[in-house]
Amino acid sequence: MNDLYDRHRAVLPDWLALYYDSPLEITHGEGRHVWDSEGRRYLDFFGGILTTMTAHALPEVTKAVSEQAGRIIHSSTLYLNRPMVELAERIAQLSGIPDARVFFTTSGTEANDTALLLATTHRRSNTILAMRNSYHGRSFSAIGITGNRSWSPSSLSPLQTLYVHGGVRTRGPFAHLSDAEFIAACVEDLRDLLGHTRPPAALIAEPIQGVGGFTSPPDGLYAAFRDVLNEHGILWIADEVQTGWGRTGEHFWGWQAHGENGPPDIVTFAKGIGNGMSIGGVVARAEIMNCLDANSISTFGGTQITMAAGLANLNHLIEHDLQGNARRVGGLLIERLRAVAAQLPGVREVRGRGLMIGVELARPGTDEADPRAAAAVLEAAREGGLLIGKGGGHSTSALRIAPPLSLTVAEAEEGAAILERALHSAY
Repeated sequence: MNDLYDRHRAVLPDWLALYYDSPLEITHGEGRHVWDSEGRRYLDFFGGILTTMTAHALPEVTKAVSEQAGRIIHSSTLYLNRPMVELAERIAQLSGIPDARVFFTTSGTEANDTALLLATTHRRSNTILAMRNSYHGRSFSAIGITGNRSWSPSSLSPLQTLYVHGGVRTRGPFAHLSDAEFIAACVEDLRDLLGHTRPPAALIAEPIQGVGGFTSPPDGLYAAFRDVLNEHGILWIADEVQTGWGRTGEHFWGWQAHGENGPPDIVTFAKGIGNGMSIGGVVARAEIMNCLDANSISTFGGTQITMAAGLANLNHLIEHDLQGNARRVGGLLIERLRAVAAQLPGVREVRGRGLMIGVELARPGTDEADPRAAAAVLEAAREGGLLIGKGGGHSTSALRIAPPLSLTVAEAEEGAAILERALHSAY
């Protein structure tokens, strides 16, 4: 393992982050478990950063990929592509967007980049509203709208970005307010902001902020924002790269917790739909999707082998009601972790929905972030046989828990017990 780590450091960028003091090589997986190069088994509560959505080595996906590879792997978007059309039809129907069109990319970053291109072209404005504490990818344009300093290596951008309050409920100037007052204050802030600038193209927002530590506003915030946006013709882009496909349990899409005024104008997706295969995409109303007046293609977006995987994975998800499982098992897991947190002075908050759970840590007796403890818990959980993630934004430290949506009750209990021991070891 040390040899592989040395080779990694010799040829890959210094800024390519690795978890753990002794980095881990994962060699194979099955169900909710993975194995490392030394043969040790781990319960996976992070799923390749929320990407292994249904299960590792899901037979239906493995079979679909193998059979498609035996026919043709790739032809590009210059030719008709049956699996791409079939998956686009399913996603358009599930999106909730009327007269929907779907464009496939290779990642969530590229999906958000495409959404920004569509919105700014359609609106003839390069100004974007984004949420504080947000993350939307690592492309030049996506970095320009990311409201998280840890993931923003450049201040240069093709866009004029204005950051809005509301993505973090329990921190910031409105944290002390009730939910209704919080929404009203954020809406008033948005109205005031729009009074000082030319009309922006769009608001882009994660219904639950992923890299930011699984934070979210009260339900209905973006619906209330929509009233203001509509007054100015501003589009709403929902970044569903991490929240889509039923992960939140209560809804198929995260935006549906804010859907009183209808669906977003644009939805971006990626990660879980491919169950590890490289799929991203954009859904938008036809008038928005078709606004480009120059040719465009995607060499690898929508390639046959990834579309076959996406179709098989989506069918399995729906047929086995994994959204319902995320709601049931996720609800039990959240309550179990909240009971653990009540005994520990260093756990500031357990939050989330379904199988998208954040555990925010703070130095005991203070409201200050505790990155040392977050790193220690990550290491201790690994030693106990559990893989989790971490994140957070401005002055926060959070553990990120997002297992495959097929997680069983017994596995949830096992993972919670390991995490409890890891938390006690850090505090």
